[in-house]
Amino acid sequence: MKKIVFGAFVLLLAIKVSAQEINWITFEEAVALQKKNPKKIMMDVYTNWCGPCKMLDRDTFKNKDVVAYVNANFYAVKFNAEGNTTVTYKDNTFSNPGYDPAKANRRNSPHEFSRFLRVRAFPTIAFFDEELNLIAPITGYQRPQQLELYLKLFKDDKYKDMKSQEAFNEYYKNFKPSFNQTK
Repeated sequence: MKKIVFGAFVLLLAIKVSAQEINWITFEEAVALQKKNPKKIMMDVYTNWCGPCKMLDRDTFKNKDVVAYVNANFYAVKFNAEGNTTVTYKDNTFSNPGYDPAKANRRNSPHEFSRFLRVRAFPTIAFFDEELNLIAPITGYQRPQQLELYLKLFKDDKYKDMKSQEAFNEYYKNFKPSFNQTK
């Protein structure tokens, strides 16, 4: 009986922990899932050595409001901008021919896909629409409420109505965040 109770407790704990994490997948998995159920893609473009990238993982991507919103509305992709994976995007294949395994946790050669996306700093969160068109790369560490602004802007297609910096400034000024700032 104790084993059954203990097993149930462990199972509930595992469910609770997994429910508080973003469902990260590969870019290829997101592309395949879009064919069945179109959603926008949020891609965390990071490097292993990047301190603000680790803060984003620890503080923002563990926030329960961020987790719930991202899991419900986006395919979430983690992409190492200096990694050694191969990415196929719109019939083009991108790799990292200069990748050095000895530098896996230090600065390494930039991946061709991160160059293609014009990622210049880390972290960058790149958003794609349902047709895999790049909407925008958002550079820098984002607190939960800062990220909420972009998540809702892109999810609801409000960005399509913004033709000027002034329009974005107005959206920013009127935006009322609802995400909790803590985990």
